[in-house]
Amino acid sequence: MRLSGRRSVRSSRGGGLRIPGGGVEKPGGGSRDVLWDSFGVRTDLAIEARELLSRSTGAELPGVLSESERTRYATVTRVKVLTEEAERALGKVRGNYITIESPHLRSSSKEVQEELAQTFAREFLRLAPLAPNATVLVAGLGNWQATPDALGPRTVEYLTVTRHLHGLVPPELRGGMRPVCAIAPGVLGLTGIETGEIIRGIVSNVRPDLVVVVDALASMSTSRLGTTIQMGDTGIRPGSGVGNKRLGITRESLGVPVIAVGVPTVVAAETIALDAMEFMQRQAPVPGGGPRQGGSGAPGAPERRQFLRQVLAPYFGTLVVTPKEVDDLVEDLATVVAGGLNAALHPSMDWDKILAYLS
Repeated sequence: MRLSGRRSVRSSRGGGLRIPGGGVEKPGGGSRDVLWDSFGVRTDLAIEARELLSRSTGAELPGVLSESERTRYATVTRVKVLTEEAERALGKVRGNYITIESPHLRSSSKEVQEELAQTFAREFLRLAPLAPNATVLVAGLGNWQATPDALGPRTVEYLTVTRHLHGLVPPELRGGMRPVCAIAPGVLGLTGIETGEIIRGIVSNVRPDLVVVVDALASMSTSRLGTTIQMGDTGIRPGSGVGNKRLGITRESLGVPVIAVGVPTVVAAETIALDAMEFMQRQAPVPGGGPRQGGSGAPGAPERRQFLRQVLAPYFGTLVVTPKEVDDLVEDLATVVAGGLNAALHPSMDWDKILAYLS
């Protein structure tokens, strides 16, 4: 379906930028959580990292391209990190990140879910143009025993897997249906094995042309919980959104392209407390009258957040928060993500069959 409505394009190349601390993970090297170290916020979303640093510096980031379009139910934003400087500033590896934002993701309407899944499929194929017979491995990351972390396993349940049947179908009937296999490898605490090690072992035997990993993410904004889908072509580091550093699942570690898909389902409690305190500060009366200037992007805001973070750390340091309706939310999100993947990986399937399979 063609994107319609208002379109804006922002780009920035070259120029100087003061990078607030930190670095970014490199294959075989260490990493730091740039935004957490500098601002006391944690996010897996490239769009949030870009927005935060743009507010902090008062200008667009050099080395970052950003493009937005609207559909009837969603806003699609494509962020491209081009330079090493931008990579260090954002804490995001150079590559392409596509974000689909829609409050309707929380809706159970089949019509809305179908259109959002179609938008997902179209944007997914932008990142991963596939040959007709390409073999695809989908890995649903996360802990199926913890609902906020169960998006990956739930998505895999709704996926149309065909690799075991593909060889049995006559060649003339295979068009538009690719060999797809899937796994929900669990988490280190359940298996005693790094998720990256499990997937690497499977890749060495199955030899897929593409690996897709689906995982729950962390956001710095409660408004984006369950309303945002991010996909990127840079792979993923499981657990990074809640401060757990794990073996990366990337093209460098697996030897094949990796597309990471995720939806934020948790936000750090520290972030909520800090945002609430900044909001109260902005609302407080200013001596002599007039509006109070400031906010998260004002001069000194990172220092205030750092101070408050030190005070709150003993109480909220490891606490993350999720919506109370997370059970229904994860179910609806898994339906949309699986529907979008089914449409992208099996273009010959019509939507009646896809929705029947998901029901």
